[in-house]
Amino acid sequence: MKFRALQQQVYQVLHNNPQPGPATFVIQCLYILPIFGLYCEGFSHLIVSALRRYLKLGLNATDSLEAKDLAAQLFLDIVGGFVNHDERIVVKIVEIFDIKLDNVEKAMCQLKETTDSGCDAAKTFVEQYAFELIESQSYMTAVSLLEQFSIRQSGKNFLFSMIRNKEFKAADKWAIFMGKQMLCVLVQEYIDRNLLKHAYDIIKKNNLQQEFPDVYHKCKESSLKKLAEKGCWDVAEAKTNDDRQLIEYLVYLAMEAGYSEKVDELCDRYSLKGFLDVKVPEASHLHSRYLHLNELVVEHIIWVDNVDGLQNATCHIEGCKFVGVDCEWKPNYEKGSKPNKVSIMQIASEKMVFIFDLIKLFKDVPDILDNCLARILQSPRILKLGYNFQCDIKQLAHSYGELECFKQYEMLLDIQNVFKEPQGGLSGLAKKILGAGLNKTRRNSNWEQRPLTQNQLEYAALDAAVLVHIFLHVGSHSHPATVSEGHDKIEWKSQIVSRMDNVKKSKKGVRSKKKSRESKTDQHCQSS
Repeated sequence: MKFRALQQQVYQVLHNNPQPGPATFVIQCLYILPIFGLYCEGFSHLIVSALRRYLKLGLNATDSLEAKDLAAQLFLDIVGGFVNHDERIVVKIVEIFDIKLDNVEKAMCQLKETTDSGCDAAKTFVEQYAFELIESQSYMTAVSLLEQFSIRQSGKNFLFSMIRNKEFKAADKWAIFMGKQMLCVLVQEYIDRNLLKHAYDIIKKNNLQQEFPDVYHKCKESSLKKLAEKGCWDVAEAKTNDDRQLIEYLVYLAMEAGYSEKVDELCDRYSLKGFLDVKVPEASHLHSRYLHLNELVVEHIIWVDNVDGLQNATCHIEGCKFVGVDCEWKPNYEKGSKPNKVSIMQIASEKMVFIFDLIKLFKDVPDILDNCLARILQSPRILKLGYNFQCDIKQLAHSYGELECFKQYEMLLDIQNVFKEPQGGLSGLAKKILGAGLNKTRRNSNWEQRPLTQNQLEYAALDAAVLVHIFLHVGSHSHPATVSEGHDKIEWKSQIVSRMDNVKKSKKGVRSKKKSRESKTDQHCQSS
């Protein structure tokens, strides 16, 4: 905002028609600005940007022509080291004043620096400066200058150097300037390096579909695979744009993930009869890659959607020292729209997982639901294990604002805070601690449908049950080989947090500690 305000002031100065003219005035300023030392760069960008705005009005052509010759001379002085300016200012000067080789030639003749044919000497001078920029890996600056002066080098080695250094924007700009042949070389290099998104963007922008007919589908397939791995199946389906080849590929991804209901859903929606005869991999075939519920010795998954079930589940959970807690809701992909209400909450003991149908229970028995969940979440005797659950409980409070049970909690241990370097979310942590990750393909499925499929139930149960088993490793201070060395035990007790707004404490120190815990929780949710 300050820069814009200052720019407006300079812009007004140029409108006051300083003599011998606005553009010439700016060149003169650029000559003396280096005396401001550290402030030189900022002021230089300021007056150059103001001049760019002014010149868009097309005023005072005579001044602009005179200033062009002065700008060419300034260019020589900066490159020659007589005037100290940042290389980005150099590019702005040659672009704004549209300096060409003949302007550089004229300036060189006036300085009597050469007796050679002017354009060749000017070209050699610019090429030498561009080479120095390339040596210092200022690729975009070098490309901009070479393009401005219409100097075309051999190109390929320069192009490959930019790609190796991940200067993709500079490489794209250079290839576009060099023409179709270099663009094709660039696209092929991106393909060879598996940078399909970059390749596709170049093809689309430069109308090279005929030269690379297969890249579009390869790029789209790569995008679909990433979305499928994240469980974003609805987004992936939308991105197919009803392209049958891409839809079939999405079905294969669902089959590979063992997502049988998604296979059936897609086949039915798009009439893909041939796929129905293909056998979907059994869950047992995925054991080598993913953790399965049977491995955690979970004996029962209990669906809770009525008063009796709610009260029985609460009594069982109240007898536990620690439980795993998680929740699910239907994703909402509409930009700017509110998230859907939390659909289910899973609470796992060592051998049982209760899945609470929050939507139905809230509709049928809100008071009893409030009382039962408060007895669990606010109990100081039950350690609640979650993964980023402070944020989930905020979503619960938002979904069911009439209930008091989600506004307070006590004895909550966020497992991700125990391990300071969690990678890959809960799945990555499970792989690190238990030796296998979690299959997250159903994470973003429709959690509001009733009944939930068996696969959905198992997925939901696993997310809560795995927290218990990770904690058993944490609590016993045992370490797999992959856990960082140099730690005798994993500190977890200090990570327990609470939020009990209405609980009265007699000691100020205790209240202060509670506030500290609340603040820590809120900061964590904001960072997450």
